[in-house]
Amino acid sequence: MSRRVVITGIGLITPLGIGVDETWSALCAGKSGISEITKFDTTKFDTKIAAEVKGFVAENFMSKKDAQRFEPFIAYAVAAARMAIEDSGLVINSSNSDRVGTITGCGLGGLGIMEKTILDLNKKGPGRVSPFFIPLMIGNMAPGMISIIFGAKGPNASIATACAAGTHAVGESLRMIQNGHADAMITGGVESVITMTCIAGFGAMKALSTRNNEPQLASRPFDRDRDGFVVGEGSGIVVLESLSGALERGAHIYAEVSGFGMTGDGYHMTSPPPDGEGAVRCMKSAIKDAGITPDKVDYINAHGTSTQLNDIYETRAIKTVFGDHAYKIPVSSTKSMTGHLLGAAGGIETVFSALAIKNSIIPPTINLDNPADECDLDYVPNIARKANLEVVMTNSFGFGGTNAVLVLKKYHP
Repeated sequence: MSRRVVITGIGLITPLGIGVDETWSALCAGKSGISEITKFDTTKFDTKIAAEVKGFVAENFMSKKDAQRFEPFIAYAVAAARMAIEDSGLVINSSNSDRVGTITGCGLGGLGIMEKTILDLNKKGPGRVSPFFIPLMIGNMAPGMISIIFGAKGPNASIATACAAGTHAVGESLRMIQNGHADAMITGGVESVITMTCIAGFGAMKALSTRNNEPQLASRPFDRDRDGFVVGEGSGIVVLESLSGALERGAHIYAEVSGFGMTGDGYHMTSPPPDGEGAVRCMKSAIKDAGITPDKVDYINAHGTSTQLNDIYETRAIKTVFGDHAYKIPVSSTKSMTGHLLGAAGGIETVFSALAIKNSIIPPTINLDNPADECDLDYVPNIARKANLEVVMTNSFGFGGTNAVLVLKKYHP
């Protein structure tokens, strides 16, 4: 029998705030973290808005040398990991370091330093390329630096499954502990790609909102007037532990991670199938893995990107999985406030799901004024809702037809 796994620590760096308290308060208040892009000149761009992290001081979480050297995605991951480890009270030392691992999800890694290096290479030649270019660009430097700084020498990996990466990372970390390969895992997602090439690339696909004059109204999942997603950045990290280990040291428990599903659509590079068939199998797999029936799910943190196809297809998939019960389950998209953090989305949304259980609050879907055709579920519009939550599901779906779903439960001895 596999071991039970619980969340004992959480850390957040998001467009809504630095730290868990600031982010969660803003989320429950229905605030938006979306504003005009400040990281580059958007004059020639159709999309001029994003959900940037604001007020982040790297030196508050790491050495001055590391703060100056790291790309933002590495710094965000290290900062969120420090928060989560300190919150958990987990002490990593020579007696347990090889039993504590790190797996994080990241979609694109150091896109910013890649842009800069290519420009430098073209202008100044190969002699001006930094020797740190490759190490600071690759996505696995996030778990790598977490491992180095905090001494976690167990399983170490980076998952690059686009917008499902953070959820896949938590799910794979769950398996590591369940199967006895580790006793604790530092896991979640990170992303920082509010760059010219990212915005231009998604813009060329017509995937981004261009509601530039009303940034805080731009991300509007399930609304008929949605016109695309908004790129966000940040990191969400959790500490997972075996239940026995957590109890032995008297750790605080936020929630139990009880189910994980992962599937592939086998359909299209960027579009989910119209019936959401891959998402359906993924949700069913996670529910079965959690040892429950669909009617036990009390809340769904939706992928909910605010794109034309996702919101309808995800809604169809939920209806297929839950039948009539779908209309009784609150479903909300926190991306309406944080924007879409791509590879980090599953990390922060795992934290949000755990906090929803712990605090008995369902975050709202803001900007939902006129539900789109077929989007007729209870999306918790605009105002957070008190609710006793025993079981929460969180969905993540990515380009390439990759799907990941987690089921979290309120912890009961």
